[in-house]
Amino acid sequence: MHKLPCTLEALVVRTDFSADGAWDVLRAALCSPSRDGFLANVALVDDQSYEGLTPESALDLIPAEYQHPLLVLADPVAVASTDLPLLVMDLRRERGRCVRVVAAELWSIENNLSEANMDFEEFAGAVDDDGVFRGF
Repeated sequence: MHKLPCTLEALVVRTDFSADGAWDVLRAALCSPSRDGFLANVALVDDQSYEGLTPESALDLIPAEYQHPLLVLADPVAVASTDLPLLVMDLRRERGRCVRVVAAELWSIENNLSEANMDFEEFAGAVDDDGVFRGF
């Protein structure tokens, strides 16, 4: 696999190509503002060469110039659920630590971490019983 692209936005990398419909729904969710008008600042990566990419292997593909505090994977778990629980990776304090976030709430973690308003730990500590962050 080649290095991930270097962008100012958080990368959302598609790693599961089994359900094009789910990917379309996911893209629509990420491009729809929250009820308060917030959007996640993301760049979507839809490249089949990243199929099966794991969090561990993704860390090796992040370019040194990539400065965003997050990397997001749209993996098989995310596309199999109607909530679209994306796998969000911390790239700052606990590099590689992951938490699941429903697509409709990705804006919350992306906006707050990119502005250093909150820490990854605050989102990880606010997950539901099933380990998914669904908002505060």
